[in-house]
Amino acid sequence: MRGSRRPRWRKVQMSHLEEHPNLNEILGLLAQLPHVSDRDIPELARRWRNTAFIADARAKALSPDSPLVLEVLACFEALVALFEDDLAGEADYVTVPVPVTTTALKAVRDAIAAAYARPVLSQGEYAVLMQPWRQVFPEQSFDEPDLGPAAREVKALLGAMPLLSSRCHDEQGQALYDSLARAAVSIDGSLRQTAREESWRAAVLTSRRRVWAMVRRSGTEAMTRPCHGCRGGDDHGFDDLVLELCLDAACGLLVADAVDETLTDILVMPLRDMIPLPRRAPDDVT
Repeated sequence: MRGSRRPRWRKVQMSHLEEHPNLNEILGLLAQLPHVSDRDIPELARRWRNTAFIADARAKALSPDSPLVLEVLACFEALVALFEDDLAGEADYVTVPVPVTTTALKAVRDAIAAAYARPVLSQGEYAVLMQPWRQVFPEQSFDEPDLGPAAREVKALLGAMPLLSSRCHDEQGQALYDSLARAAVSIDGSLRQTAREESWRAAVLTSRRRVWAMVRRSGTEAMTRPCHGCRGGDDHGFDDLVLELCLDAACGLLVADAVDETLTDILVMPLRDMIPLPRRAPDDVT
């Protein structure tokens, strides 16, 4: 008599995304999300299906024993944030009907779940969950989100923001924060609002509004994470003012190629001497 059949799948132990055997596909998929266009949404919705087999595959991919399932759920939450305006359907720039977007995001969630759960899914289960996504995006287009011509500066700014979350236990972070707080209360708020609104219009016109949402979410998470020392128990004050100053600068850099230079300067200059933003060499300017 032959040995007993092997189980269809087993729990895969990992604690960090970097350990995942399907890392490249996961990163490529997540990088594509803020670049999903209004043309892509109806195509994703049209291809989504929910048969009994697909539902079972989905349940397996999202089971507690699937790899990094809590991170998958966090990705779902971030996805909703990226498409918040589309799901509300109230803004004049939203052209896709809300039910279509809702269905399309089901296809996106299935793809995210499949990419993370690939080690525990059969080839057939993985394929049916991933199929709508791969029909619309047959090739990986991004290794990371496209942050525009000033991507280095956007990354530098976002990379500096975690210093502010631990300022109560970091002298450099506190000094940086104090400088930003002084700048935040001294800047003409109406002027900055005008620059922000014009930059947002540029993001809409250049199909970067979901990248804009991603940048603001990433910056907010970086600055508001609990301090490792006091776990965020201290009342530091000025949080909203400084956060908005940093987020406006990051978003201004994101669309710097699509707005008047003066508007970008209004949003970015207050941080130029406080955060080490790399300056483009003359040869980089086209």
